[in-house]
Amino acid sequence: MGPLLLLFSCWTLVGAQTPLFKLRSVTLTIEPATDLLRDANATLWCRAGVSSSGTLTHVPVYTFYKDGTKVFTKKSASSELAYPLLHVRYSNTGKYKCRVEIDGQGENSDTSKLTVTGVSVPLLQLSRSTLSEGEELTASCSAPDETGAFFFYFYVDGREMQDQPARSNRADAQLRFNGGGVRQVHCDYTVMLAPGSTKSNKSNTVTVSVRELSFRPLLEIRPVAEVFEGDQLSVSCRPEGNSNIPGGLLLLLTHGTQLLGSGVDHVNSSITAKESGEIECSFEVGNVPKKATKNISVIELFSVPRLSVSLAEVFAGDRMVLTCSSAVLVARRLTSEDISYALDSKGPPTTELGAGRFSVRAPPHPLSYTCTATARGITKHSQALLVRPKVSVVRPSITVVEQVILGRPFQIRCLSEGGSLPINYTLFRKYEPLNVTTVSTPYQQALFTATIQESDDIKLYMCEAANKPNNEGELSPRLNASVIVPLSNATLTALPAPWDVSEGDALILICGVTGTPPVTFKWYRKDGGAQLLFAGTANGRSMAHRIHAVSRDHSGSYYCEAVNHARNPVRSQTVLIEVRLALWKKGMIAASCLLVLCVAALLCVLHFKSRRGKKEVTTELSVKPSGSKSDDSLTASLAPDTEAHTAATVTEDRTTSSMWSVRPATAASDEDASVGSREPDVEYTEVVHPQPTDPTKVVLKKGTDTVYTELQNAPPSVVADAAAAAADHEYGSLQYADLKNTHPLLGPDEDYNHGLPVPVD
Repeated sequence: MGPLLLLFSCWTLVGAQTPLFKLRSVTLTIEPATDLLRDANATLWCRAGVSSSGTLTHVPVYTFYKDGTKVFTKKSASSELAYPLLHVRYSNTGKYKCRVEIDGQGENSDTSKLTVTGVSVPLLQLSRSTLSEGEELTASCSAPDETGAFFFYFYVDGREMQDQPARSNRADAQLRFNGGGVRQVHCDYTVMLAPGSTKSNKSNTVTVSVRELSFRPLLEIRPVAEVFEGDQLSVSCRPEGNSNIPGGLLLLLTHGTQLLGSGVDHVNSSITAKESGEIECSFEVGNVPKKATKNISVIELFSVPRLSVSLAEVFAGDRMVLTCSSAVLVARRLTSEDISYALDSKGPPTTELGAGRFSVRAPPHPLSYTCTATARGITKHSQALLVRPKVSVVRPSITVVEQVILGRPFQIRCLSEGGSLPINYTLFRKYEPLNVTTVSTPYQQALFTATIQESDDIKLYMCEAANKPNNEGELSPRLNASVIVPLSNATLTALPAPWDVSEGDALILICGVTGTPPVTFKWYRKDGGAQLLFAGTANGRSMAHRIHAVSRDHSGSYYCEAVNHARNPVRSQTVLIEVRLALWKKGMIAASCLLVLCVAALLCVLHFKSRRGKKEVTTELSVKPSGSKSDDSLTASLAPDTEAHTAATVTEDRTTSSMWSVRPATAASDEDASVGSREPDVEYTEVVHPQPTDPTKVVLKKGTDTVYTELQNAPPSVVADAAAAAADHEYGSLQYADLKNTHPLLGPDEDYNHGLPVPVD
């Protein structure tokens, strides 16, 4: 335990003595500036920013880079390090940066660019300054104190002769001189540095003296003046001077690109003058070429022939005339009869018409023709004439662009599938021309606008296509297209008739129009607004909509609409449908009515029979005013089947008076009353009564309800007494009359008011 504690204490002490540090930043600066002239001095400073807790135990390592390549590295305990660049050159131009590393920590600086302007003047040196023609010398060009990649250029009399690449600042070239005289030689160079380069100034100039060889070629041409086409020329070529060369000299005689002849020591040739040009005589001595040249000017006797075609527009299969002609330039040496012509062609056979004219049938495809003119051994060829025969139109087709709707404008298209452009199209109606249009481009169409008022008028149109001038074209067939007649005369028919529709019937609504099918039909019902019932399309001019088992709810107004491809909707008239009751319901109602009538008739018969069998029954009716103190009673004689009601009239002060309508007494009536009649007299009285609370009493109630009561006439004395009693009590109130016990025909338990209507409060 003790040794371990001692070891831990020593390790802690050593660790405490190691300073802590942090590499914060690295910067690079170029002094005195980033843009310098050649031969200036520059210094690159790399500075490190370090934070530490004590003295660093590790030495920083500084590294400098140029264009990504390491150029300098060094250890230094200082916080900065300088990288000097003395007498900078263009090759020092580039992008620089530095890096600092301390004990595993590393940091790069930002990039800085150094630009150096100017290069040194090149220096030219020659191995010799005097030499003979055909000999070589060595030229050396150097770029003093420059570094980098170079291209050196060598010039003789200002003309570049060679270029040499080099990795060093020096390059050599071998120069050969042809011909005698004094030559000027100089050089320059280019320093290659990505991504650009720079070129030096011109070097010093060195003079070179070249001795010419003692012999040269000699060229002679006869005749020299006024050479015409077809003339014979005599040409000779030989070396001039001392030519003691073993094996001799090989001479070449050329005219342009044509080799006229060759030979050793001399060449003779006779040629026919055809065209102006240069004749050359040449030979080679070692590596030195020697030549002599002369120009000859040849006068044309006749011009180059020209080939033409007689027609401005040629159509395949048509006869055309090709003419080959050449103008005579020297009439004193040549006439037009001396020139012969020929036609060169790989096409159909030709027929010569004389004087350079040829008849040929135009081929179906483009073909080139040439002709030749020959005179005095001179043959000249014309330029090629490309004949592009046109193709005649074929019978055109005539169609419509879109649907044809009667009465509306529509477009007619006329098209010929074959034929060269331009094509003239003419629209005819009944063989009368209406309009002409010209199609000049492949994508152009011949369109015409027309309008018809009858369907059969569509067949009156035709069109013609023509592309030949002053020639009839091809006529198309008659136009055949479907014509859409707009809809009209829309009608709505109901089956059965609108007034004969009963509940449970099937209602059929037929919508019919006049026009071209297919037609789209729609049925509507007016129910506050237009309610769509059904829609469908038919290939005919009518369509039906069926409503199964109609009810009273189907009563209403109906109409239909129709539309076809003309897109002009039409609407029918409005039909009013009234759905009647079903037949069985009508029968029940009729039966019910008959039953009611039968019951009523039966009641009437029974009532009539009961009235005839009545017996006289006398009933006393006592009415006692509430304001009277007498016990007098009013008695009325009633028949057994009559109903007696009392009435009282209530005034606004709530007093009640009894109002009785009494028949005036006459002599005749008195007699009849005394004698007694089989049929008692009945009169009606309007009374006002209250609702009785006791079923055994007649209640006199205030109100205005009116009922009718049959009263049997009483004797005049009784009536008079009752009237007098009523007069004495004008403001009295009615008392209840006890009728139960006074009516002889009512039992003790029978209700007297059973047949009366219920009074209303």
